[in-house]
Amino acid sequence: MLELLPPLNDKNLPWLDVIHPIIVHFVIAMALITVVFDLFGVITRKRNLFEVSFWNLVVATVSIFVAIIFGQIEAGLASPYGAARDILNYHSTIGWSLAGVLGLFTGCRYVVRQKDPTRLPAGFLVIDGVLATLVFCQVYLGDMLVWVYGLHTVPVVDAIRSGAVS
Repeated sequence: MLELLPPLNDKNLPWLDVIHPIIVHFVIAMALITVVFDLFGVITRKRNLFEVSFWNLVVATVSIFVAIIFGQIEAGLASPYGAARDILNYHSTIGWSLAGVLGLFTGCRYVVRQKDPTRLPAGFLVIDGVLATLVFCQVYLGDMLVWVYGLHTVPVVDAIRSGAVS
């Protein structure tokens, strides 16, 4: 019978290593630096900081969808066990929610930027706080999946394949 999927490696992936965390680190950096530049922009009232913040937000918004695609593929190949299943579900749900928040936030920022690119309404700092909180929650859950449950690590994949973990 013809195989439709490429063979999986010792990390249970069809490619060399996990790609999702690589892309996600980019999203984390762009989203959090957006918050920092917004805060400094409000304090110093420098237009350039709002400009940098906006473009970082745009890049984070585009990148999160790429990260989600790879995350969904890699989650499907992870064979989570025990409590890792629930954590992976929370991580996926918050990831999709974060994509929605970033999309809406970017759209709102675009509209505000068109009206007056030299100022940012104070309400956006509250949204920045929500954004940063969601990002930190995602980082925590993602760290648990790798460092506590070892998803896509060679020893855990070997244990799952041998039937030691189910």
